[in-house]
Amino acid sequence: MPDAVFAEPKLAELYDLFEGLDRPDLAPYLAMADEFHAHSVIDLGCGTGNLACRLAALGKEVVGIDPAAASLSVAKRKAYADRVRWITGTAKQLQGLSADLITMTGNVAQVFVTDEEWMATLRACRDALRPHGRLVFETRNPDKEVWKGLNREQTYTTIEAPEIGTVESWVDWVNVQLPLVSFRSIYVFHKDGSTMTSESTLRFRTQSEVTETLSRAQLTVEAVRDAPDRPGQEFVFIAHQ
Repeated sequence: MPDAVFAEPKLAELYDLFEGLDRPDLAPYLAMADEFHAHSVIDLGCGTGNLACRLAALGKEVVGIDPAAASLSVAKRKAYADRVRWITGTAKQLQGLSADLITMTGNVAQVFVTDEEWMATLRACRDALRPHGRLVFETRNPDKEVWKGLNREQTYTTIEAPEIGTVESWVDWVNVQLPLVSFRSIYVFHKDGSTMTSESTLRFRTQSEVTETLSRAQLTVEAVRDAPDRPGQEFVFIAHQ
């Protein structure tokens, strides 16, 4: 199921305002699309469509898949969105599709908390890759314990949203039982005094664990790179059939 921040229309509308449209974490994916001469790209867990629309602007054939209809509604209003095929769903919707590159950005690879759903996703990606195609995704290094920074003091931010007004937001971690970390996002709307919360759980897999699961899915690790926007904190996996 999609996280409430993406599934709830009001929160989906705010997502880009909080995250910013100038997403430095997406730059490496755009570069790799060219590096690997990918003409067709599937962005699995595309959210509000920032990467998909940027790829479409570069002339790529793009499919954006996400379980949250509210996020796709936001995505469809962006520039170049008319050049993207949008699909509401999960990795199951990869059946019958094919691409030179499949991406999972942000937290996408970590929302699959059970081995069964993670392996099913990897196998679905493998089956959708064209010959010489690649699967690229990022996952946070558990050794860095980034959840320790999930508190109001370090995550507090405020924005002014059109027609909504001032919105405060912060994140608090709720529970850490590795490999699972649960956290809560809080949104306070000044206009009416209301508060909305969104709870999420991510799975933190080690580099060797991810490599082993890729092997079980009959995917070969080509490289593990660093994330330029979070040096030393993430693994960026590049895998092929």
